Order: sequence, then C-alpha cells, then structure tokens
Amino acid sequence: MSKSAKAVRQSISIPTHIVKHVRAIAKSRKASANRVLVDLIEAGLQAKAAEKQHFFALAARLSETSNPAEKLRIKKELARLTFGD
Repeated sequence: MSKSAKAVRQSISIPTHIVKHVRAIAKSRKASANRVLVDLIEAGLQAKAAEKQHFFALAARLSETSNPAEKLRIKKELARLTFGD
C-alpha cells in the first residue's frame, strides 16, 4: 500500500486456523499481523486479476483457433477455471 493512500479501519472476524497462520507469518517476517493481512489481501486481488486476464486470453484464443484439438484443450481449461476440478 502506498504511503499516500488513506487507510481505512475495517473490523472483520477471521477463523482461528487462519489467524494462527497469519500470526506465524507475521512472527517470521517480524511484521504486524495487520501488515501480513494487507499483504495477503493484495496478493489475492492480484492473483484474481491475473486469473481473469488468463481466462479472457484463453477465450480469445478459442475464438481464433481452427485446430479441433486445441479448441478442446482450451474448452477444458476454461471449464476448469469456471467450475474447478
């Protein structure tokens, strides 16, 4: 988070098993649990955005390819991204 960005206090409930992981990460990094939570949320948002870009890139390739084997492979990958394994 940039220093110019205004921070907003947000209260949330976190399951105990997640809190244990966050505290362990914070201890190993010598950082606060809040800093770790912010870092994890930012990483999750970036991963979600990358997944969305990957999905649209696959969809574009699906519409461009004429190879039946490639179409099937792309369709399977799109289904996996949409519905999971």
